[in-house]
Amino acid sequence: MAISGLVMFLFVIAHLAGNLQIFLGEEAINRYGHFLQTNPELIWPARLFLLLMLVLHVWAAVKLSIENKAARPVGYANWQPAGATYASRTMLMSGIIVFVFVVYHLLHFTVQWEYINLTHRNFVDFKDPSQRHDIFKMMVVGFENPWVSGFYIFGMALLCLHLSHGGSSMFQSLGWKNEAWGPFLDKAARFGALLIFLGYVSIPVAILFLRYGREAVR
Repeated sequence: MAISGLVMFLFVIAHLAGNLQIFLGEEAINRYGHFLQTNPELIWPARLFLLLMLVLHVWAAVKLSIENKAARPVGYANWQPAGATYASRTMLMSGIIVFVFVVYHLLHFTVQWEYINLTHRNFVDFKDPSQRHDIFKMMVVGFENPWVSGFYIFGMALLCLHLSHGGSSMFQSLGWKNEAWGPFLDKAARFGALLIFLGYVSIPVAILFLRYGREAVR
């Protein structure tokens, strides 16, 4: 659970670094995307490895949940979750919803399935002047839909809620937490999750501001 979570946590950070290149302009994000798309010997092993980590993470989560229920088959008569955060109490549920969000996100921007982008436009057809896939335009068109952006922001909020506790638990499982470092690592996990959330949602928020700003000027 901890190792697979660490791998996916690092991927989330790397993916954010790539996505934020949209603020550098069309050339930067399209060049980055073109590099990934034209190097399948790099991208496909990475995708398969991440898929393996996801499967292991889900398997570990289900196994631990079953073991926890088996340890106490009869619930508490009056459960008082002292010391347990909301994030820790909802890890399984938030994980399930995040999984659904990830599937939609992959179909939306990676597979580029036209029938779920809510724009009635085929993202595959978007090309920049250099005939590369126009990722800049795809992201702008995709996030200009407030329903898509709203679901994305909701999904990222749940993901980062998941990460805020998952990061802390990861440190515990790896044996890095002790009485001296424990409080700092807990705060670092929450602060890191907040930064990741702000980074990801800055993209749809900026695109929506630009869209409605243009409409207001008209």
